[in-house]
Amino acid sequence: SLASTAITCFTRGLDLRKETEDVLCPANCPLWQFYVFGDGVYASLSSVCGAAIHRGVITNAGGAVRVQTLPGQENYPAVNANGIQSQVLTRWASSFSVTRIKNTALESVGRSVSTARPSTGKRPKKPLDKKAGNKDCKADIAFLIDGSYNIGQRRFNLQKNFVGKVAVMLGIGSEGPHVGVVQASEHPKIEFYLKNFTAAKEVLFAIKELGFRGGNSNTGKALKHTAQKFFSLENGARKGIPKIIVVFLDGWPSDDIEEAGIVAREFGVNVFIVSVAKPTTEELGMVQDIGFIDKAVCRNNGFFSYQMPTWFGTTKYVKPLVQKLCSHEQMLCSKTCYNSVNIGFLIDGSSSVGDSNFRLMLEFISNVAKAFEISDIGSKIATVQFTYDQRTEFGFTDYTTKEKVLSAIRNIRYMSGGTATGDAISFTTRNVFGPVKDGPNKNFLVVLTDGQSYDDVRGPAAAAQKAGITVFSVGVAWAPLDDLRDMASEPRESHTFFTREFTGLEQMVPDVIRGICKDFLDSRQ
Repeated sequence: SLASTAITCFTRGLDLRKETEDVLCPANCPLWQFYVFGDGVYASLSSVCGAAIHRGVITNAGGAVRVQTLPGQENYPAVNANGIQSQVLTRWASSFSVTRIKNTALESVGRSVSTARPSTGKRPKKPLDKKAGNKDCKADIAFLIDGSYNIGQRRFNLQKNFVGKVAVMLGIGSEGPHVGVVQASEHPKIEFYLKNFTAAKEVLFAIKELGFRGGNSNTGKALKHTAQKFFSLENGARKGIPKIIVVFLDGWPSDDIEEAGIVAREFGVNVFIVSVAKPTTEELGMVQDIGFIDKAVCRNNGFFSYQMPTWFGTTKYVKPLVQKLCSHEQMLCSKTCYNSVNIGFLIDGSSSVGDSNFRLMLEFISNVAKAFEISDIGSKIATVQFTYDQRTEFGFTDYTTKEKVLSAIRNIRYMSGGTATGDAISFTTRNVFGPVKDGPNKNFLVVLTDGQSYDDVRGPAAAAQKAGITVFSVGVAWAPLDDLRDMASEPRESHTFFTREFTGLEQMVPDVIRGICKDFLDSRQ
């Protein structure tokens, strides 16, 4: 029987169609990525080649295997054999066994290979700690599945199979990807959250149990709901990990999806669209917005859209999709102004300010800082106080949590002295922004002063801007408007703020935050 079907490392028993099938496993499959359940009798969820290596039928050099379909059972045991740790499964609907294929040309090839390389089950450098999952693929993913009448019950089940395969191949685990599922139909329904399951097999059971809802294909409504509600910390989203929504869409949406795409981008969510059976020429008249994919995805650069012709035979589409979802550096929408900026505050400690007004200045910078997601991989805050002299109160890398930053601001002591704002800007550009100038975050300097500077501010501010720092000037009381405008970045109107009284600083907080975010977005376009 030379008619063996070539399969991939990740083909599972349930992907094979015949009762008895002869297959050819490839060489050098990554052992740590195999999902195998049982020993001798394997749950059909298991990788066929993984089971064959586990059983000792072939080595990792690949070869021919005969796969026999068996009925389901309870309590598949976990056994470590030939470098593969199989897992426990309480029950599954079908099973299979693997045996050698006797006396074929293939077998003799297989044999000579295995004698050349003794089957010590050489483990790769990276055994996958099952509970931890695939640490190289950190992502929080919502699968937004299509539960509309467009897809229908039969294809809905094929969609569930596909999502299950993607979920397994991702390598779900406590330190790897976490997934949840939302069903889109007339009204969206969050089926399970990121925090509900952290093991692939639990997720598979949950997906298997999903019931088809039916109704219009209100994908826009579901996408907006998911972007706003799904990724909260209490629902299991993790800080600093890319948030992804994979939208599965059979045909086209019944509602408008553009606004939902905008909301998702504002929330720092990366939207992928997997479109299946896209509208034919005859159907285009029914589609209200032909460009619906481009409007919903994170970026219209080809990376975030994925097309499958039908729901049948989708196994070959699993791996390329998983590779996309694990490409951390491509997740362009994860960066929002809230988690990707360095903000340096330069505060006037001159004697004209006085102690109680100095406190109001500290309150102002606290309130601005509070709006940002401060962490070692997120936004960062630094503060310098100046008179004739300068004192770095803390730099960008000193505190990496919001609590510590706010407490450091509270503990700043008032210096009291003269006003040399120009020198202070030069000092801050060199000593505070210098160390981070090649980092990924966009740099902002907010200068707070209550009076005329004794030195020139225009030169130092121009140098700061040339070094890639956007400058906002905030003046109080006697600060001359000319100085404020000379320090501010272009367009000067939107980067200059002034209030007569220190108590007026509080009202400016939202405007300064909005200004920073607007500049951040403009710089990304």
